[in-house]
Amino acid sequence: METQRYEAEWCLLQNQFESYEKHSLYIKLSSILGLFLALSFGLAAIPTCFILGVLWIQDAILKTFQSRIEPRLLRIEKSIQEKAQSCPFQFNTDYLLVETKGLSKIQEYAKQAVRPTVAFPHVVLIAIMLATAIFS
Repeated sequence: METQRYEAEWCLLQNQFESYEKHSLYIKLSSILGLFLALSFGLAAIPTCFILGVLWIQDAILKTFQSRIEPRLLRIEKSIQEKAQSCPFQFNTDYLLVETKGLSKIQEYAKQAVRPTVAFPHVVLIAIMLATAIFS
């Protein structure tokens, strides 16, 4: 019975974890589309880079949320494996354990932003926009 509850929680969290991955891809695709539209309509480089930067930060924030699910998923998997007698459905409790405030939260977002899987394609798009502005 307990294993079934862990499995149900794991399925829920795993689906949410994967959902964040899809949303991250949508943000990246929106950035690519935004750059294409900016170049097509000759929009100014600085505001376009600002918008691309905002999308990059949004991606980092989303990936931060995703990264907070992973520890609970790993604990559930370990508990299922060990058939432990601990209580399932502790995601929010676990989430609060890693909750940060102020500068720590900004540092956490920055750490996510510089991960290669988050930074790409944002850095490339901003570089293309700046290069276009400089050389045109």
